[in-house]
Order: sequence, then structure tokens, then C-alpha cells
Amino acid sequence: QVLLVESGGGLVQTGGSLRLSCAASGSIFRTNYIAWFRQAPGKQREFVARISPGNSSYQIDSVKGRFTISRDNSKNTVYLQINSLKPEDTAVYYCNTNVAGSPYWGQGTQVTVSS
Repeated sequence: QVLLVESGGGLVQTGGSLRLSCAASGSIFRTNYIAWFRQAPGKQREFVARISPGNSSYQIDSVKGRFTISRDNSKNTVYLQINSLKPEDTAVYYCNTNVAGSPYWGQGTQVTVSS
């Protein structure tokens, strides 16, 4: 069973920070990329960052320097550290992985940035 559970979202002021967590099933955590996506109101879901089982990471250019993806293998958890939050970061943030060609998603965690 593939299970992804996000947490850590909330309401923060511009310039603040949050650390989002994605707890993943043990079996997929050890063998699959884990990615973060976000979906702002009225917009399509967009890819933000991903991390490999070997700890190789990638972020889109628009968040480099502010977003950091990391993993804790002892906790089967992937983190997304978000600093210097901006109102345009307001979105539901989703954890994602692919297993045998099929995408799996968590329930999402809401991040709201007030100006």
C-alpha cells in the first residue's frame, strides 16, 4: 500500500518560514523519488521539488534559494523547508510519488501567506 501523509502547513506572514513534512510508506520511501507539488487557487498543480532515494535533489528555478527538500531515512519522511515566504506561495502543497507508472498523492497541506 502506498501512503503519503503531509503536515506542517499553516498561516504565516510574508517573510516567514514553514517546514512541510511528508511521511511515506517504508517500501516506497527506500526505492522511489518523492516530490512536492503545489496548487494555488484557480491554477494548475505545479511541480516544485523532488528528491531521490540517494538524496539527489532538484528544485524549480523560481524557488531556488528559498525552498529546500531533504529526507530523513530513519523517519521515512521528506521535508520541504520554505523560507522568505511570499503571498504567491499560497497554495495546497502535495506530496507525490510514482509506483509502476502510477502517480500517488497525499491529501495535501494548506499554506497561506498573508501580506
